Amino acid sequence: MPLPRPVSTQESDQARWFSEEVQPHEASLRSYLRGQFPTLPDIDDLVQESYARLIRAKKAGRISYVKAFLFTTARNAALDIFRRKQVVTINAVADLAELSVLEDRPDVGEAVSRQQELELLAEAVRSLPARCRQVLTLRLLYGLSHKEIAAELGISKYTVKAQLAKGMRRCAKFFQQRGLVTKLCPPHNAMP
Repeated sequence: MPLPRPVSTQESDQARWFSEEVQPHEASLRSYLRGQFPTLPDIDDLVQESYARLIRAKKAGRISYVKAFLFTTARNAALDIFRRKQVVTINAVADLAELSVLEDRPDVGEAVSRQQELELLAEAVRSLPARCRQVLTLRLLYGLSHKEIAAELGISKYTVKAQLAKGMRRCAKFFQQRGLVTKLCPPHNAMP
């Protein structure tokens, strides 16, 4: 019987990182995936694929927030599964002129407009103070709850709520100053 291979320090560090930083989120990840993608047949495969992607990203040094990265990676892996299911086989067609093809993507004008909007949004977010930017990114991009953001950043839920409100107001003001929003919100007396 062969002797087991000695475990390197790097491998033991990675195993410790995984057991301390990643595995505690497995139950909530599974719950999230079942809730968001109830038609997926095998959550186990999706969780394993997410772990594999997470470990590759860790080796490349691209992880700031483990939980946010894990949940986003799992969501993207699930969406990849749905995209693969939508692939249609191509059969030989005698007369290509008989096919009616509609393109389901935006035209060049729409694509350029969307790109400009995204660049402007990114500029608005970059203009926020660091803490505000972190909170807004974790909430809107990664979909974390106020409680999860508070735990991730070591701040109170009330601070999270205040930073989100501050970030949204500053982004709205940013757009208003560029003539993209005519009114931030209705006057207080116009509210029902």
